[in-house]
Amino acid sequence: MNFTFTQRHKLVAAVLMAIGILGIVLGAINAPEGDMTRTWASLLLGNFFFMVIALAGLAFVCIQYVAEVGWSAIIKRIPLAMSTYIPVAGIFMVVIFLLGHKEIYPWTMEVLDHHLAKKASFLNVPFFLIRMVIYFAIWIAFAVVIRKNALKEDEIGGTSMYMKNRKLSAAFLVLYLISSSMMAWDFIMSIDPYWFSTLFGWYVFASGWVSGLSMIGLIVVYLKRQGLLPGLKESHVHDIGKFMFGFSVFWTYLWFAQFMLYWFGNLPEEIGYFIPRLTVYRPLFLLNFAINFITPFLVLMTRDAKRKLSVMATAAIIILVGHWLDVYLMIMPGTVGSNYSFGWSEIGATAFFGGLFMFIVMKSLASVPLIAKNHPMLKEALNHNI
Repeated sequence: MNFTFTQRHKLVAAVLMAIGILGIVLGAINAPEGDMTRTWASLLLGNFFFMVIALAGLAFVCIQYVAEVGWSAIIKRIPLAMSTYIPVAGIFMVVIFLLGHKEIYPWTMEVLDHHLAKKASFLNVPFFLIRMVIYFAIWIAFAVVIRKNALKEDEIGGTSMYMKNRKLSAAFLVLYLISSSMMAWDFIMSIDPYWFSTLFGWYVFASGWVSGLSMIGLIVVYLKRQGLLPGLKESHVHDIGKFMFGFSVFWTYLWFAQFMLYWFGNLPEEIGYFIPRLTVYRPLFLLNFAINFITPFLVLMTRDAKRKLSVMATAAIIILVGHWLDVYLMIMPGTVGSNYSFGWSEIGATAFFGGLFMFIVMKSLASVPLIAKNHPMLKEALNHNI
């Protein structure tokens, strides 16, 4: 049974994008004295959030290949569909940087102080663009080829395409770990160019990874309730729930480790990042911890909770909202500073990219069989029971 991309789905995506465009325009119009910083920061927030979710989808697929995981064969088309958003994210990321870099990244200004001048060999516009193109070229190439091989497997059967994807996945995961860390330095950490963190790449990875897992869980619940995925069992839901639970704890470890070590180290170049987050943004800083650790920890703690679709959907929505807030706190203190708010710009950008993500992913899901019928481990997935 295949998924159908109905007119209703298209309408919802179109409405979200229309609301998003309206919100972005209104936010720009209402910007004080033509200051577009908040608008560009909001666009970066929306696109980056869904970009790391799409990347997590591709990474999830590759991990399943490398580890020769069987249980996930029944849901593998979902993260594959998520990865089709990566090229679109790349286009928007280039546009946002080219048009909004002076509002977002202080190191792109013509006049630099001596601290930033020392970093100019790395933080300069041409080299930044070159790195950005390399990141997306790697991600898009692997996403396209792995998806093409997975679909070809449906036609020819056997294990040849599976083994090709296994080798490609191993190569991608190595490059992904390197490029995702560097991407975090470039796209996010360089917003606060005086600050640095050796944990930041892992921190951004953890936030995007648990968001991607939650998106997979949310789509799984939606498809199951539409009468699709007939082979999906409580055991599959349980496994997704365990990932969401476990990596919420992993994110918390990195959140606490980064904050604790830097705060107690009390070095000016390190604590400068946390001072605005503990003063101006203090309620959101504490809310970030509560939403992204305490809530999913309590909701997903028991075995029974992890096996229920309603709990899975609730937890996934909470985690997605929480990690949107996490990305918000990565971007806004270094861009808009104390002039932060939740208004047209933030809502509009998130609605636009959310609608675009929904349109692309659902269109991708509808274009291919929802179940990989010739996957060599499909029988194991259908008989999965824990």
